[in-house]
Amino acid sequence: MTSKKHLLLALSAALCLPASLSADEVTEQLETAQKAYESGELRSAVEALNFAVAKIQEQITERLLTLLPEPLDGWQADASESQSGGVAAMITGTSLSRRYFRADGAEVTLNLMADSPMLPMLTMALSMPFVMQANEGMKTYMFKGHRGTIEHKAGTDEFEISLLIGNRLLVQGNGRGIPDEKPVEAYLEALDLEAVEEALTN
Repeated sequence: MTSKKHLLLALSAALCLPASLSADEVTEQLETAQKAYESGELRSAVEALNFAVAKIQEQITERLLTLLPEPLDGWQADASESQSGGVAAMITGTSLSRRYFRADGAEVTLNLMADSPMLPMLTMALSMPFVMQANEGMKTYMFKGHRGTIEHKAGTDEFEISLLIGNRLLVQGNGRGIPDEKPVEAYLEALDLEAVEEALTN
């Protein structure tokens, strides 16, 4: 009886989803799940619900990918990528990334990571000066009121900026083939950080 109650609750919650999340095939599967449940075909009901959930997750992911900005003037970009499920996501959390590049070989990659295990490491580096001092190329950094670090590897054309956004979000900009950090900052500037935080942590 308990399993039936749980299934009924899941079905009810799914049927109450906003219309904006419901594509035709999602609605059809929810209706199929309801009919299967009412007929006592619990396994079929679960399968239909799982399919609907997977399709809804695809829509959520597509919307998250729009958070990454389009390439700036003179730049091109790969398609945005998402990692929000499976074993990898259990290790890294929800992760979005996009690579931007120019004809002269310059590259900037934006990474947005929610609930990443790297967050405690960055927090520790910011709160313990000796951790920062151990890396000569790393310094504290502030961007639009958000704390973080900037790192330039000596003798290279690589720069990395890491920002803490709230308590659960890490934003990183990695640049290579660039003379300074300004191209990375330009892409961070193009990000709507408030929208990113709301979408990935709420």
